Amino acid sequence: MMHPHTELRYIDDKIGFGVFATRLIPKGTITWALDDLDQILEPEAVQALEEDRKKLVLKYSYRNQDGKYILCWDNGRYVNHSFHANCIGTAYEIEIAVRDIHPGEQLTDDYGSLNVDEPFECFPEEGTDRRRVMPGDLQQYADVWDAQALDAFQHYYEVVQPLAHLIRPEFQNKVEIAAKEQRLVDSIRAIHFDRDSKNVVK
Repeated sequence: MMHPHTELRYIDDKIGFGVFATRLIPKGTITWALDDLDQILEPEAVQALEEDRKKLVLKYSYRNQDGKYILCWDNGRYVNHSFHANCIGTAYEIEIAVRDIHPGEQLTDDYGSLNVDEPFECFPEEGTDRRRVMPGDLQQYADVWDAQALDAFQHYYEVVQPLAHLIRPEFQNKVEIAAKEQRLVDSIRAIHFDRDSKNVVK
């Protein structure tokens, strides 16, 4: 589920839609949490879909560490990519704002953390040499994203958390440790989908 102080807006014909803040979302705020309305789809089920539906699932879903496709039920599926993302994923099925997100600003992810199946070209961005999102990005940039998340977690109890009730029970203590002790029990590497070690449908 997306943070409630967001809305879907049309950007342009190239980008399509994006998710924008309607109020200030301070650094340290959970911006998205997996919830029980999100669909978790087996790879075999996705591959068996007729072409039109399969195309949409592949476009709007991401893959978890087990290779399953996660299709968000709300506007979470429209969050766009940026190499300078203001929201960072974690191993705890939540994303956190790594800087203040101001009203009218777009919420963004780094798609490199989403276990993409194929490389894809991105719009050029200043301040980075990256031009493509790659299947191996999660392993390569995990330390950077962990550091950003941990820096954000130190503000966790200073801000309002409307999505905190969606943190799954098995992750609640780990989130508390990150916020209070400034320590990540699990790296974002934990959500890496290792295609080479699993007999899976790609």
